[in-house]
Amino acid sequence: MDTPFRPPNLALTTIGLSLATFMQVLDTTIANVSLPTIAGSLGVSNDQSTWVITSFAVSMAISLPLTGFLSRRFGETRLFVVSTLLFSLTSLMCGISQSMGMLLVFRTIQGAVAGPMYPITQSLLIGVYPPEKRGMALALLAMVTVVAPIAGPILGGWITDSYSWPWIFFINVPIGIFASTVIANQLRGKIEKTQRPRIDWVGLGTLILGVGALQIVLDKGNDADWFHSSFIVVMSIIAAISLSVFLIWELTDADPIVDLKLFRHRNFAAGTLALVLAYAVFFAIALLVPLWLQQNLHYTATWAGYATAPLGVIPVLLTFFVGKYATRMDLRVLAGLSFLVMGATCFMRAGFNLDVDFTHVALVQLWQGLGVALFFMPVLTILLSDLRQDEIASGSGLATFLRTLGGSFAASITTFAWFRRADVHHAQLTEHITAYDQASRSALQTLGHGNAELGGRILNGMITQQSYQIAFNEIFHVLGWIFIGLIAVIWLARPPFGPKAGAPAGGGGH
Repeated sequence: MDTPFRPPNLALTTIGLSLATFMQVLDTTIANVSLPTIAGSLGVSNDQSTWVITSFAVSMAISLPLTGFLSRRFGETRLFVVSTLLFSLTSLMCGISQSMGMLLVFRTIQGAVAGPMYPITQSLLIGVYPPEKRGMALALLAMVTVVAPIAGPILGGWITDSYSWPWIFFINVPIGIFASTVIANQLRGKIEKTQRPRIDWVGLGTLILGVGALQIVLDKGNDADWFHSSFIVVMSIIAAISLSVFLIWELTDADPIVDLKLFRHRNFAAGTLALVLAYAVFFAIALLVPLWLQQNLHYTATWAGYATAPLGVIPVLLTFFVGKYATRMDLRVLAGLSFLVMGATCFMRAGFNLDVDFTHVALVQLWQGLGVALFFMPVLTILLSDLRQDEIASGSGLATFLRTLGGSFAASITTFAWFRRADVHHAQLTEHITAYDQASRSALQTLGHGNAELGGRILNGMITQQSYQIAFNEIFHVLGWIFIGLIAVIWLARPPFGPKAGAPAGGGGH
């Protein structure tokens, strides 16, 4: 077995890798709150501005599962350095864009080069840390993954209000240059055996078509009223056919561009299933709570950010302890405890009403942070535990791709369910209020101070608000039970979960 490679300065290497990941994950949410400003500045509608998010998400979703192929072809270190530098360059180009078309082109390229960054960071961290300290490396990466999306909207709002929207992209430039320079220097002596695998054009083409179409369906479905839109129907058919061909081809091809045979590993299959489902529910919470705060409780975007931000406190405080001590116990117990805590916070939210105060919302977010702190590191360790070192980049890329897709499904399904259930409850609450009912007319007159029409509008607003609240509570009740069910899923994995389970464990090369 090769002698494991250790960089001259492990701390500096960790900082470089973490900064790049923070920058990349931050960019998935930082533009969200700036969309109205970008739309106004570039002279387009708010609806058109959402493509700033969609273009990034689609291209990143396509490039994520290609990580294994790219790392075999170019080497992990080179792939990381080039991706990070290109990310910085495209960020600069996004910032200086003078039209929406120009911004979307560079945002699409930015998403494509962002795809491999997280999985490669994960693989490099595992490779350069000694086996007994890999839990710490994964815990640190998990903290970055949690904190960056929370910081994104708050930082994006502050930058947009205090300076101008291009600076949400410009801040990436010095970070990316620093991170890529550090890693290029620190990992210069790392031996990586590259291959020249043939390009699986059928797999690549069907992946781009299938995932691209599916991501557009998930991003635009709610706005386009789903299958009432011919555009969504066509995109869905393209996605279904392309992904069916992709799956059959990749499972039978001798040298597939995405290695789906990794699911033969029990822990990878069970861990990835738990990761995807748990992240989907986590993403649904992260989307629905700020929406509810703004729509039902009339918070501003900034105050909604402050109310949800406590989620990141406990993961930051516990990172060291989870990384140091988690591997001494059964990781399935930790993951199960995580799902139990997050399920409990969902049930707490299922009891919210329109009078809930800021402190109560923030405290539930804080407690959910305990579940998040115990989630990522154990689940990541479990799913990577039975992969060989040369399979880690492919496995991490595939798991991250499915996790991202799970988040997209969750976003679409949750918002659709919330609006649809609110409509149902609105109909139920108003079915006994008619213009022919004396009690209804008297109530409307009283509510409108003698003006029944004004009273009707006031009452409709109150009922609409209450309908959304009931739907919110219903959804969180369901999300809570999904988390409880995931406890059984994680127990499908089998120990050992340490780095000894994969062979070889060294990081000296492939």
